[in-house]
Amino acid sequence: MTTTAKRLTPEYELVDDNETIRYQEHGYPCDLIRWHAHDDYELHFIVATSGKVFIGDFIGNYSPYQLILTGPRLPHNWICQNDQESVETRDMLIRFDHESFSNGMKIIPELAEILPMLAKAKSGIEFFDLDPEYLKEIFRKVRDTSGLSRLIVALPLLQKLAKTPNYRLLSTVQIDLKSNETLQRKINTVVDYVTQNYSQDITLSSVASLIGMSDSHFSRFFKKATGNRFIEFVNRVRISRACNLLTETDQQIATICFQVGFNNVANFNRRFHELKGVTPRDFRSQSNIRIDGLATVTH
Repeated sequence: MTTTAKRLTPEYELVDDNETIRYQEHGYPCDLIRWHAHDDYELHFIVATSGKVFIGDFIGNYSPYQLILTGPRLPHNWICQNDQESVETRDMLIRFDHESFSNGMKIIPELAEILPMLAKAKSGIEFFDLDPEYLKEIFRKVRDTSGLSRLIVALPLLQKLAKTPNYRLLSTVQIDLKSNETLQRKINTVVDYVTQNYSQDITLSSVASLIGMSDSHFSRFFKKATGNRFIEFVNRVRISRACNLLTETDQQIATICFQVGFNNVANFNRRFHELKGVTPRDFRSQSNIRIDGLATVTH
């Protein structure tokens, strides 16, 4: 009788080692929603909720139908907005490891078509302009099949993604967060704290004490784990929130500056330009042009 080898993933999930394509899904709230990394590639299809997405050193917004591929050892997390209600299914994801495809291409050379995409996945890839209904159908078929049938369903999707020009790379550095649950939990605590308290005065010392580290140890630890100095990370979260307010409200820029946690407008403008390449005023103008153009097209 053949015994199937199983292993425990960092998500505390028992998986079959002889499966090329694995499937997982979860709702909100869920214990899996935390800053973490693992050895597999994961193709995340968000089907509900909205909030902030963290991929390596990338911080952005997410909403339903976002599709992101994360590579091995690349930390990631999706954090829901504070007012988000619980949902049964938030994230549908397809998982696979590198060896299955690198070894498989020695026998099936056509598998080499997806290797360039897998190399890019070290930075995280967000894909655009894919039909949500098509994605739902594929992910459901992967969920509802197994063995060779599951592989046959998943491969055309991976081929399609490998060929699409409509994508962007997310993380500017390729972070290697080792499989240490204690360290991952500490980073998750910090990320959660900053995203909940970005509008307040946040000091390195207060956050270091939150996870039981000295200032200097925490500073080195955070830079290694996220690719950012702590203050840079806080500024990224604040600027990301400012972008939302600039796009979605008509509040004055000075009001937004203080609302997201900056102490003066000049510093806010400087940090905003560093991260976005434009001033807050120009960002708002460009956003309005895009929105007006979309409204013209859709009516």
